[in-house]
Amino acid sequence: MKSNGQSAVFGRRKEPHTVIIARGNEIRHFTIRPWLAAFIGSALAAIAIGYLLATSYLVLRDDLIGATTARQARMQQAYEDRISALRAQVDRITSRQLLDQQLMETKVSELLARQTQLSQRHGRLGPIIERAENEVGDAPAANDTPTKADEHAEITGSLSQVPTYSVASLSAGDTRPFSLWSTRSDPLDNETAADRADKLFVSINASLKAIESQQLTRITTLADNAYRNADAISQALQAAGLPVDTELDKNDVGGPLVPLDSSMIFDSKVKELDEALDALDQVKKEARKLPLTNPAPGRTVTSPFGVRTDPILGTAALHTGMDFRAPIGMPAKVTAAGVVTKAGWNGGYGRMVEVDHGNGFATRYGHLSEIDVTVGQKLTAGDVIGKTGSSGRSTGPHLHYEVRHNGEAVDPLRFLAVGKKLAQYL
Repeated sequence: MKSNGQSAVFGRRKEPHTVIIARGNEIRHFTIRPWLAAFIGSALAAIAIGYLLATSYLVLRDDLIGATTARQARMQQAYEDRISALRAQVDRITSRQLLDQQLMETKVSELLARQTQLSQRHGRLGPIIERAENEVGDAPAANDTPTKADEHAEITGSLSQVPTYSVASLSAGDTRPFSLWSTRSDPLDNETAADRADKLFVSINASLKAIESQQLTRITTLADNAYRNADAISQALQAAGLPVDTELDKNDVGGPLVPLDSSMIFDSKVKELDEALDALDQVKKEARKLPLTNPAPGRTVTSPFGVRTDPILGTAALHTGMDFRAPIGMPAKVTAAGVVTKAGWNGGYGRMVEVDHGNGFATRYGHLSEIDVTVGQKLTAGDVIGKTGSSGRSTGPHLHYEVRHNGEAVDPLRFLAVGKKLAQYL
């Protein structure tokens, strides 16, 4: 069944490889099986491939390390750039917050300074407005302007409504620190605390400006009314031919234009008001020296000044005064401040009182039933100098009233008319 080493079942059998090593007379041989040869070849191939891979790694390692290092460097740089950007943004936000805080503190300081200034002005206005009330009283000015009492009430009322401001009161509903009041601290809100604070600043500033403007307006009004009243008194006296020694020159004169701030304007207006009140006080003093009041208020005139028929002789005679119908015992009042120069019986005047008012003016009160003053006594307007009667050359009880200037009799009606016209100012 077998022939030439062939097998009927498996075919031709492979012979193993034999390695013969000869060295002189010594001969050695090794038999290598096919599977062992395949294994050795595979091992050598694996070693060769591993060597090649190791050599390639060693050759390319520097490039790989460099690429990895570069990638890490890029990542680190990106992180550092991001951190720098965030730090810069934080610095900007902090700077803006600090700037907002400084601005708000500056605004608060300005508001507090203006409030203090207004309070100081209120203190200055109090006495001068009180003086204006005393000088002008309740007399209305022209064109239906308010009385001085009303103006004083309005000014003091406005000033009493000035609120007291502080940093804490600017945002009572905001519990964040003052340094965080910034429009950048809460970008999601349409209106931040800083915006509300800005609106509050604007509102407070407008309120203070309105009060300041009202102060200046009222001061100007007071000064204008004082000048107007002084002019009215002077013009009434001059129209009646009565002397008045005062200067009310308010005309502006030329000069360089120098802008004024609010404090200088206020001081200027206060000075102007003070000058106006001085002028009014001066003209009032001049007017009060004149006998302008009625010696017998509410009584009718029975005989005016001038030529008349003498009631006793029935002939024409000069009546040097005015006669007021008055019962016996009615108080007779002096018509201006002065000093008593005569007090006693004086011929046809009967019991008479003469009062010197200065500047050459004097008044006489005749036919009295009683004299209640003495020579040298100082009187003020409205003081009672005696009681009416019918003493002396008289046909019945009445008050004889004379006005004399430098010893000459003048018509008392001219003084009484002016006094009635100026009663609201004096």
